[in-house]
Amino acid sequence: MKSKRKTLTFENVTFTTINTLILILLSVLMIYPLLNTLAISLNDGLDAVKGGIYIWPRMFSLKNYEIVLKMHTIYNAFFVSVAKMLVVTFTNIIFTSLLSYSLSRREYIFRKPITILIILTMYFDAGLIPNYLLIKDLNLINTFQAYWVPSIISAFNFIVIRTYMKTIPESFIESAKLDGAGEFCIWWRIVMPLCKPTLAVIALFVAVGSWNSWLDTLLYASRAQNLSTLQYELQKLLASAMNSTVAKGGMAGAQAIAGTGGQVTTPLALRAAITMVAAVPILCVYPFLQRYFVVGLTIGGVKE
Repeated sequence: MKSKRKTLTFENVTFTTINTLILILLSVLMIYPLLNTLAISLNDGLDAVKGGIYIWPRMFSLKNYEIVLKMHTIYNAFFVSVAKMLVVTFTNIIFTSLLSYSLSRREYIFRKPITILIILTMYFDAGLIPNYLLIKDLNLINTFQAYWVPSIISAFNFIVIRTYMKTIPESFIESAKLDGAGEFCIWWRIVMPLCKPTLAVIALFVAVGSWNSWLDTLLYASRAQNLSTLQYELQKLLASAMNSTVAKGGMAGAQAIAGTGGQVTTPLALRAAITMVAAVPILCVYPFLQRYFVVGLTIGGVKE
């Protein structure tokens, strides 16, 4: 048999060339800010104020990272952030998937009204003060539970997971029931493994959101230093540097901001170092979930 070879036509070559150029341009637009931030963080703080730094530091220096890493509270805050991220991600995935499975079953007669109530929470929010009063009435202020209890169920994640569960062939579940499996066993041993791509993407979104959050620490655990998170500590450091700049007179003050150990930096360089320190853990986790990412993003458009 003769092998079929793709015929090169003007349309194919033109499309491939334009498509490649667009993808290269998009890649540069996404990668450049990261490289620029890294270059500024590795540059001398006083020199960075002059500008003109692109993807390579002009005056290499580790002072910015030394100031950040010499904070005596940063290491405990790092472990609290990791624990918070793991607990929030695990509880959100488990409880949201349980709810999604229950409301995806046709035999459950209350699935539609309950689904409508859950969706309404995406459009109508009580606001910051009622949420704080609720956490206070539950005696969760200055406790670790304040981090994960309010995020047990996510309405958006519920819609995505339930939509995917509806695409699972009903014959799988009926066969399991004929073999004597209960609803919990079906959910854990059949439905959850089949939903792995969706759950991986949802887990990534929840983990990133939890890792980057610092407002919950400010509102619910600001008086408990042992519960302070990495993002909150870095935000306080950056706010302190910015206030120091304002107090010393704008750009003139930017040239005399002393960090831990008398080292000098500027808010621009310090902000870049803080950004890199906060982003590294997520950048390390993402490659392991990348293969599920494309599959998971298309789930929301699947309809039965």
